[in-house]
This record gives sequence, structure tokens and C-alpha cells, in this order.
Amino acid sequence: MTKNRKPNILFLFTDDQRFDTIRALNNPQIITPTMDHLVARGTSFTHAHIMGGSCPAVCMPSRAMLHTGRTLFHLSGSGEQIPDDHLLLGEWLQQHGYQTFGTGKWHNGPGSYARSFTAGGNVFFGGMDDHWNVPACDFSPNGNYPEPKPHPWNGGTGSIEMLPKSFDHVRRGKHSTELFADTAIDYLNKVDTSTPFFMYVSFMAPHDPRTMPQRFLNMYDPAKIVLPENFMPAHPFDNGEMNVRDENLAARPRSPAEIQRHIAEYYGMISHLDYEIGRILDALRATGEFENTLVLLAGDNGLAIGRHGLMGKQNLYEHSVRVPLVIAGPGIHRGETRDTLCYLLDIFPTLCSFAEIPIPKSVEGRSLRPSLHDAAVQVRDHLPLAYGRVQRGIRDARYKLIEYVVDRKRHTQLFDLVHDPNELTNLSERQDMKEILTLLQRQLREWREKLDDPADEIWAALQ
Repeated sequence: MTKNRKPNILFLFTDDQRFDTIRALNNPQIITPTMDHLVARGTSFTHAHIMGGSCPAVCMPSRAMLHTGRTLFHLSGSGEQIPDDHLLLGEWLQQHGYQTFGTGKWHNGPGSYARSFTAGGNVFFGGMDDHWNVPACDFSPNGNYPEPKPHPWNGGTGSIEMLPKSFDHVRRGKHSTELFADTAIDYLNKVDTSTPFFMYVSFMAPHDPRTMPQRFLNMYDPAKIVLPENFMPAHPFDNGEMNVRDENLAARPRSPAEIQRHIAEYYGMISHLDYEIGRILDALRATGEFENTLVLLAGDNGLAIGRHGLMGKQNLYEHSVRVPLVIAGPGIHRGETRDTLCYLLDIFPTLCSFAEIPIPKSVEGRSLRPSLHDAAVQVRDHLPLAYGRVQRGIRDARYKLIEYVVDRKRHTQLFDLVHDPNELTNLSERQDMKEILTLLQRQLREWREKLDDPADEIWAALQ
């Protein structure tokens, strides 16, 4: 075994995995032994968030923020392409001596993928597809990938569309989670351990269509699924995104039985993920580099699945903007949690710290390493949040404000997350909360200006 001065990095990134879907992090309904092992072996950030989304495909800007370390409104568009002057995580590590490998979902254009990785395989350029028939690309050493061509897709709402996808093969009959795990394992079986490596394994699961090998679905009886406390048949008002594709994946009003079925399938997808991640970790152990590798597990955004009467992630409730983030490996405290507020975009500077390389000037994230060493360190005291042009929010360690402007109608929500973590009791009309409400509204206005909010003509009305 070659002990590198710098640690290897294995980044396991999931799609639509909510923060509360790991058994060891207080969810007794789900079965996740591998993720539980990572929690026991590392430190979990229990209040990691995305900043939100600028389009219904929330995962696209989320992943662009992750890979550039930039904030939502400082991306190019919604992150469909990443400009050359926005340095990428893999690109930066590559420039500082790392081998870089990427497999799985890449939602930010072939050009940025080519800049990021020196090796890879079975790359899916897109947002979602049939898990059993993934249109994928082999790795191209020169960075040339096929022009998009029509590919059939059943979006889960009953109709088949022909959508443009860049691909050179379709792996029929192999589930996406297994396909990407196999590709990662093949790389580990031949990796050069004389220099450090960065592996980015980006799954399509548990994103719908929620299909998986039957044995994982059999782990969950829908009738025994306990509905969340914030399950509702319908959202109490129009949040500006009530008819997006995600919201049409279940009948309205939402019925308890149908939501139980959706949750059972969601958990089955995550248990399948957990199993395949275990296979990757076994392959890492076989290289002799396990103890010299930082392992990160994170998700790109959450998902409602019946909470607040919603199905998707096009909102600013905790179930949709809060994500899992676990870091394990050399120098990381074992079995600990951190409650500091943070973003996924903080991962970029954190990994720069562990790799002992400078943080690019284009990166806006903050390193989590001080908090990893000392639980008392709070990396951020506020998190501004945004969705599209119709929702804005901000939260601190206790309170959360969400403002909506839809068809010139304003809705305001204020939640005490300490006493009401499910965001059920709106305190915005209470006189004793007026000072807190005014403070958060002022802070939100200041953040909107600082972050160059492009929807100022709408939100100026709230001032």
C-alpha cells in the first residue's frame, strides 16, 4: 500500500435523497447498514442545505453549485453549462496532482465534465431517465461527446416523449445504481495508488421513476409506513409551482395509502443504493487505500413525497432543501454530528483544505474543516434560500422565514424550527413574533442584494 501525503477522495452523490433517510440519523423505518457504517465512522452535518433552485430541475443548479462552490445567482443560467472561469472541483484537484474519475449523472453539460475528469465511464448527461435503460457515454479522453439525439422517455405521467440526449450506448436491463457502482469498482480494481485520486460517483437514485430489484422493494410494506407529521392532502395555497411534473406524480388530494406506497418505493431505492455503495467501499478496502481516503456521502436536494401536500422539491421547506452530508476518513471524528448551518457548495473549499491546496477566487463556499475539528464552530449563522422567481426564504439556527409572491398575492410563513421542525405552525401573524419577523425580512432583503437576486422587480414589492 502506498500512503499518499494527501488523502484520496471518494464522493458518493445521490439524487433526491432527503436528509432524514439514513437509519443511524434517527429514521427507524429505513434499512441503510452501509450508510449507518459511514455515520459511525465519520461526522454528519445534520443541517446541510442547498440554496434552492432557479428552475424545476433543482438538481441542475444544485450540482453546479457543488462543483463550482458558487452561490445560486452567481451561476451561469441554471448551471446547464459552466463557464471556463468558474473553476470546477475535479478540474482544480486535477491541477494539483489528483487523478480524477467520474461516473453516473452529470447535469451540467459535456464540456464541464470533460474539464473535470481524467478517467470515467457510463456517464449520463441529463436529469432523469429509465433506471433499467440508461442512455450513457463511454469516457472520451479528448472530451468529445456525441451531439444530442432523440431518446424515448416516459416521464412518469403516462406519456412517452422523445427527448434529446447525448449518449453512445444504452445498457438495457442493468439498473443505473448497479451500472455506476460497477464502473466505480472497475476503476478501483486498477487505480494507480502512487498518486492521490478523486472519485465522483453520482447516482440517479432515488429519483423517480422509482424502480429497483424486487428484493429491495420487498423490504417495505406500504401499509406499515408511518406517515410524516406534516403529511397533508393539499398545500394550503398556491406556491407558484403547483403544476410542475413532480406534483403530478400522485393524485390530488393526496391519499394516505398512495403516499405510503411512494415512501415505500423511495425507501426501497435508497436501500438498493446502500447495498451498491457497500460494494464500492469493499473495492476501496481491497486497494489498501481505505484508511487514506476521505469518503463523502451527500444528496443533491430533498423531496416532499406528501409533506405539506407536495410531491417534489420545488419549494423551500426543510424536506426539500435539507440534505444528508456525511464525511468519514483520516482526521475525521467518528460517530459525531455537527449542527452548524452549511451548504453543499461548502464542500469545494473543505476538500481544498484537506488536499492542502488554495481555494480558487471563483469559489464562494466556506470550509467546513474548522467545524469538523470543533463542534462549537458555526460555519454560517444564516442561510438565504430561493426557488424560481416566486419563493424566497432565510433561516437561522431557530427561525425560518419563507415569502411567496404568486399572481401578485403575497404569502408569508414564519416557523420556529426548534419547537416545530415539521413546519406546521405559521407564526407570521403573531404579535409576539413581530420583532423576529421584521429582523428576518430585513436580513433577507440584505442577502438578496448581496447575492444579486435577478427577480428584484417582484421582490421589491415586499419592501
